[in-house]
Amino acid sequence: MTAAARTPVAADPLDAYVAELAAELHGPARAKARLLAEIRDGLADTVAAHSEGGAPRRPALDAALREFGTPGELAPSCQRELTVAQVRHTAGTVALTAPLLLAGWLLSWHAGGADGWLPRAAQLLAGCLTVVAVLAALPAVATLAATGPLARRLPTPDRLPALAAWTGTVTALAMGAAGLALAVTAPLATAWPLLALAAAVTVASHALVAGSARTCRRCARPPAAVDA
Repeated sequence: MTAAARTPVAADPLDAYVAELAAELHGPARAKARLLAEIRDGLADTVAAHSEGGAPRRPALDAALREFGTPGELAPSCQRELTVAQVRHTAGTVALTAPLLLAGWLLSWHAGGADGWLPRAAQLLAGCLTVVAVLAALPAVATLAATGPLARRLPTPDRLPALAAWTGTVTALAMGAAGLALAVTAPLATAWPLLALAAAVTVASHALVAGSARTCRRCARPPAAVDA
């Protein structure tokens, strides 16, 4: 192995800057990647502007980084943008899955043909939990409105991220319990394939909402709590 091959290649300062910023941010993966790409491109354009006329790259790079500020200084404004994106993602997931969950449960109730008190009790329990999930979709729809075009004219309420996070959490718990109840009912029902399908849809919805709500809770925490 040659000496050149053994010499480590220094990381690009722009990539290192973006990586340090990325470690401090939480939010939807696509929105985060898009935001970081925009910052990386902005930094590169600023370096190029400072390099016009043949100026050395290092001073131009230092000047560009001073203009942008440190990752710690830039992170709060970036996190606010990602928090709104995550709130919309969580609210949208709840608003989309809750009605589908209700439709699946109603279909299983009318076509399940479950005999005996245990399967009927499990179906009733699943129905009650489904209603909880559907009711949670109402504030989710309001959250989508508050963070959509209306948000351009009105500030986003400070407690909205926490509300969206815990709405998603409650919905996910209700979906998980409803899915378990339907799964217990399915083997005892005549039309078990329908109940099994409803249980599978419920569990899948639980996984989607739970993951989004977990990220939303991280976004809603103060920076000190997130880093702890």
